[in-house]
Amino acid sequence: MIAPAAAALRDRLRWRLVAASATPVDAAGAVDEEVLGRYLGGLVVDGADALAVLAHTGRGPYLDEATRDLVVRRAVQTGVPVIVGVGGRPGERTDEVTAQARRAAALGADGLLVFPVDDDPVAHHDALWRATGLPMLAFDLYLRPYPEPALAALLAHPGVAGVKVARLHDAIACQAALAAAHRADRLAVTGEDRMFGPSLMWGAEAALVGVAAAAVPVTARALRAYADKRYDEFLTASADLDRLAEVTFTEPMEGYVQRMLWIAAAEGRIPAGHAVDQHAPALPDGDRDRVLRVAGCR
Repeated sequence: MIAPAAAALRDRLRWRLVAASATPVDAAGAVDEEVLGRYLGGLVVDGADALAVLAHTGRGPYLDEATRDLVVRRAVQTGVPVIVGVGGRPGERTDEVTAQARRAAALGADGLLVFPVDDDPVAHHDALWRATGLPMLAFDLYLRPYPEPALAALLAHPGVAGVKVARLHDAIACQAALAAAHRADRLAVTGEDRMFGPSLMWGAEAALVGVAAAAVPVTARALRAYADKRYDEFLTASADLDRLAEVTFTEPMEGYVQRMLWIAAAEGRIPAGHAVDQHAPALPDGDRDRVLRVAGCR
């Protein structure tokens, strides 16, 4: 049985685009509140129906408490639903993640995106639910995927509204996770930047993707065309999105955050000096020019 709060979030996000926002910082790692506010507000103006902050794209696990609070507060001020990423730090205890969740709830978050854990994920999610009453999206992430029985157990929890499926290139696992969400009457959310169009055809009914950290219009076009059964338009938008994802979500895969920040700066969303991912791997020579050329920013 799904709890009323979780059912409400499930229904509110159905066929909505949730932008997995980045966290723009300068070379010293500092967040400028006005830059952040303009960036988040711009995502909404350009077509994001909701925001996911402090998730993988937003580098949430690396940010201190004060910065996390600032990001949540500015996201809430946009007026759209806000999903806050919690957890994700190596060796983190459930009580530490619960503290993050409580702060998110106090700041007005609408839900939680819970980073995957290895040790008793149902108990972990249950602790967050009992502490906050915030509905949750489980996170089936390619770096720490849930076995099918564990995901099924999570989807049976009353506080879980749905699951974000981000299996990167494992089409079979993606299809299985989306089907499990439907069996449990939970929201099937695609996090598949490289399989965006196919994941909708496999049953996803919402999107929470890092490619919308900058390129919101093309992402929104693909989702809305499919939802409205405008399939000719969907094919065109999906092909455009695939070309962008091919150059942003590529090896080294963790470089996608830096690539999306480059696009955000080229689009005028953030100053170039705030398009810095301090946790990016070394990227190939010419990577920036190649990405911006495909994104239409060159």
